[in-house]
Amino acid sequence: MTVTIVGSQLGDEGKGGVVDLYGDAADVVARYQGGDNAGHTVVHDGEKYKLSLVPSGAVRGKIGVLGNGCVVNPETLFDEIDTLRDRGLDPDVRVAERAHVILPYHRALDGIEEEEKEDLAAGTTKRGIGPTYEDKAGRRGVRVGDLLDPDTLRERLEYVVPQKKALAEEVFDKETGEAFDVDHLYDTYREYGERLAEEEMTVDCGTFLQERIDAGENVMLEGAQGTSLDIDHGVYPYVTSSNPTAGGATVGTGLGPTVVGDGEVIGIVKAYLSRVGTGPLPTELGGVEEQTPDYDADEGADADEEELATYIRDEGGEYGTVTGRPRRVGWLDMPMLRHAARANGFTGLAVNHIDVLAGLDEVKVGHSYEFDGEEIFTMPPTTEQWGRCEATFKTFEGWPDVDWAAVAEDGYEAIPENARTYLEYVSDELDAPVYAVGVGPGRGETVVVENPYE
Repeated sequence: MTVTIVGSQLGDEGKGGVVDLYGDAADVVARYQGGDNAGHTVVHDGEKYKLSLVPSGAVRGKIGVLGNGCVVNPETLFDEIDTLRDRGLDPDVRVAERAHVILPYHRALDGIEEEEKEDLAAGTTKRGIGPTYEDKAGRRGVRVGDLLDPDTLRERLEYVVPQKKALAEEVFDKETGEAFDVDHLYDTYREYGERLAEEEMTVDCGTFLQERIDAGENVMLEGAQGTSLDIDHGVYPYVTSSNPTAGGATVGTGLGPTVVGDGEVIGIVKAYLSRVGTGPLPTELGGVEEQTPDYDADEGADADEEELATYIRDEGGEYGTVTGRPRRVGWLDMPMLRHAARANGFTGLAVNHIDVLAGLDEVKVGHSYEFDGEEIFTMPPTTEQWGRCEATFKTFEGWPDVDWAAVAEDGYEAIPENARTYLEYVSDELDAPVYAVGVGPGRGETVVVENPYE
């Protein structure tokens, strides 16, 4: 069977930890979109592993697959694999031959175009993700399978590189170097292709996964980012360049929609809201310079809100895994979650970081929006409309800071009563049961209510 893990908000919900939590029952963990912009942290035997590309399950000895919906930077891939090997692990990673390759000119152009966009900047990590997906849609991309075929690789590069060089030099008036040199790129990426072949890493993803399922094995499908960063269903243009939603799991792996639909789809929810990048955020607390629209660092915001935002940011470690940038934080946004539940068809929820909110006198939730004089309960279709929404809050009594490791060991009933009231509200509003509750960063600091594989 399949279990699909989907971020329900704006990324950074703790998906990697949930993949790790349920990973023992999975034989294969496959990522279905995104690239090395997807920072996630996995804690195993007291060791912390920060990954950007290698699927989370590979840390725990599962087969990790990068599906055809991913964009792959071979340099990052091999750096992560080699680093894990140096730390005593032996990750088994396979890469879809249909996946597209991030090349140096993609990264160079990503940075250039982000500067040019200014107020439309989406908070990109400048890893070349967007430009690679653009080339994929424009039918000028280089795929992993091309790295295995010298003639095809040379042909692809000779077609596309002059276009990229002209774009950088003539449109953006930038100097170019090795990143735009056909011979250098060919030699470098042929070496990557040879290593992929030598280590027998490439697969026909859909066939590989379906054969595993037919053999009775369990497959976990791992999404990056979150629903509101989806290119189709997110807060466009402040979005990623692929589909983190559950529909992306079928397109990005080659498994049929009935296969994915017959399995479980677990929505990962952070108990509050966070994001990196600009754009509206109706439940935001305080603000972050150069990210919060119209935020003036000299004037700041309400002092109590700023203090609360800093507290949550520090307690929750709300700084980007890849970029190190401070994340904007806010109360839980229920219209955003209702949108995610509809778009993904959640069969269960994993709610993380309720421990971060412990000790507060009260905890708020954006229950609905006031939009042009009306109360609405889900996100409007355009980001400009979302920016006109004002959150209507529901207030919950806070819960104490307790021994969360003991709570994880004792089970759901050991969670403080007010926190359980909060969790049950979320479950009722989204019409999906709570499968797990994260009460700390470690794998053992999770209250497991349901195992989706059982």
